[in-house]
Amino acid sequence: MTDQSFVVIGLGNPGPGYAGNRHNVGQMVLDELAVRMGATFKKHKTPNQVAEGRLVPGGPRLVLAKPASFMNTSGGPVSSVLGFYSATPESLIVVHDELDLPFDTVRLKGNGGHGGHNGLRDIIKATGTNEFSRVRIGIGRPPGRQDPADYVLRDFSPTEKKTLPNLLADGADAVEAIVELGLVAAQQRVHAPS
Repeated sequence: MTDQSFVVIGLGNPGPGYAGNRHNVGQMVLDELAVRMGATFKKHKTPNQVAEGRLVPGGPRLVLAKPASFMNTSGGPVSSVLGFYSATPESLIVVHDELDLPFDTVRLKGNGGHGGHNGLRDIIKATGTNEFSRVRIGIGRPPGRQDPADYVLRDFSPTEKKTLPNLLADGADAVEAIVELGLVAAQQRVHAPS
């Protein structure tokens, strides 16, 4: 059995009123991972909902965490769960919505700026580093002149909801690839043309 652990953060807003919003797609991916692990989210000592387990017997331990704060203040809960588990940013994987990717697209990134994403901005500020893996889940840009801030707080359209389970599975597969192969090899697998 390996002692390796990963802390996987699913960004979103707390509460049932936000559960189906585009901004919460990161938390939806964590729900898929929890099902695969046979784990259940529970209230934690840190300001997070946490589920723990392994994807395969003897494999790395995954700590899935959903911050109990709003998206723009995710840094505190992320920093506290890293501290609780004595985890380093190198073991951190953040799953989040991405306006700049078309809906139904998953891309991996190893480090860099926040790209205007306020949840990432707060995590970078709170942890003092941008050196962590990201699983970017494409939600697309709003149609017409709709305000992006309004768009991300709306639920997926009926058409999008038909393929959403596949997108969530792809996001969970991407996390699994990082855990199994490391970021660079996972990028090659996930970004390869189908």
